[in-house]
Amino acid sequence: MRFLVVALVAIGIVASSSAARADRRVAFVVGNGAYRNVATLPNPAGDAAAMAATLRNVGFDVVEGVNLTRDGMTEKLLDFGQKAQGADIALFYYAGHGIAVNGVNYLLPVDTDIKSEMDVKLGAAINVDLSLDQTMADAKVKLVFLDACRDNPFAARIRSASTRSVNVQAGLAEMKSGEGTLIAFATGPGQTALDGDTGRNSPFTRALIAHVTQPGVEIQQAMTEVRAQVSAETKKAQLPWGHTNLIGSVYLNPAAVPPTNAAAAAPTSPAPMVASRSGGTDVELEFWRSVRDSNKPEELNAYLTNYPNGQFKSLALARIAGLENGPSTTTRNLTAGIDPATFTEEASQVTEDQIGLDKGQRRDVQRRLTGLGFDTKVSGTFNDETRTVLKRWQAARGYPVSGYLNRLQHKALLGEIVSATSSASGGDDSDSPHRAARHSSSGGSGGGGHRNGDPGGFMGGMIGGMMGGMFRH
Repeated sequence: MRFLVVALVAIGIVASSSAARADRRVAFVVGNGAYRNVATLPNPAGDAAAMAATLRNVGFDVVEGVNLTRDGMTEKLLDFGQKAQGADIALFYYAGHGIAVNGVNYLLPVDTDIKSEMDVKLGAAINVDLSLDQTMADAKVKLVFLDACRDNPFAARIRSASTRSVNVQAGLAEMKSGEGTLIAFATGPGQTALDGDTGRNSPFTRALIAHVTQPGVEIQQAMTEVRAQVSAETKKAQLPWGHTNLIGSVYLNPAAVPPTNAAAAAPTSPAPMVASRSGGTDVELEFWRSVRDSNKPEELNAYLTNYPNGQFKSLALARIAGLENGPSTTTRNLTAGIDPATFTEEASQVTEDQIGLDKGQRRDVQRRLTGLGFDTKVSGTFNDETRTVLKRWQAARGYPVSGYLNRLQHKALLGEIVSATSSASGGDDSDSPHRAARHSSSGGSGGGGHRNGDPGGFMGGMIGGMMGGMFRH
């Protein structure tokens, strides 16, 4: 009986890990540092790239921009607002200069040349409250991270040009969150935050990417850890501040969250602990797969920041060293030869039906996804698990995220180079009765089948022949 309870707990954990990513997540990520009329900031572009990579790794469709003008920021905000309509989670992240004038916060595009308060109010800067209200109002959960509390370079100009009393703060002003919203600043209201050493992420962003997507960590708990890390790193010179009105628990990476009732039924079971470890290993592996082909050092540095002692550390360092020999002109070599329309054309059940995939071709899609690191069961049926994996693949490649294919996306997938080993081992579980236990020296006896951090492999080794081909490795 106890064995059965342990098995059910583990089954619940694996099932919840797959289902938890089915929500729709959209993020706005912008870093402005190459200012034209004031001193540049060295790190916001890298901060934004690292944050975007971190969020894509947990299923976000990211609207990303670096060193944007006023028009560029407006365009990205419009795109984000359209995608965020009805989203389960909408996330807003900005790194760069920001100012507060008479208690209203503004973000500064790189072409900003503010000489007076009137310039700010007439649109030279981006009104934070208005932008959030217009883009995120329909989302169920709204998360806002502002690494924009650097010292205001325009404060002296605004004060000197004003003919009346004007309150221009050194940092950003306090903001209150509405229902379902969490707002986090790099430091307290009216305070200034550190940009960090050149070539590294700011203390606030470095802490965010280290904690907010940790498996099984609720967002408010993660922010407590963020504050602690920033305070320690800056020797208490900077303490992130926030305001929250969330009405439920929010997990950006719920992979290790155990079902409450099942866990209570078997408090002595080691299964949740093992699943938590495997979830973390899976996340690291997926993170590495998402950035390993990148030609942007900041994305590889995001992996090193999240996993300073990770199993791919030496590979990441070697790739960064190779990239530093010359500038890159592309974001990823995966985009070579891809029709540009692939990145804009939406996919749906209708467009997928138009491809006319038979069961064998669907199995081929599933094998290819698994070979690329987006593991799914090869069954020839596109169930909820496959749809979720397709969303992750689409988000990682920058395609419109829907969980369905169109002809262009299918062609792009067929054009990707898939590991021969992974592809060969990606067969249908029903065709390989011994597959679930292939990494266990004791076969189906419940021996050490947990390997490579895969919860499916763990269950295969633990339950063995009793569960048959139910779990994939």
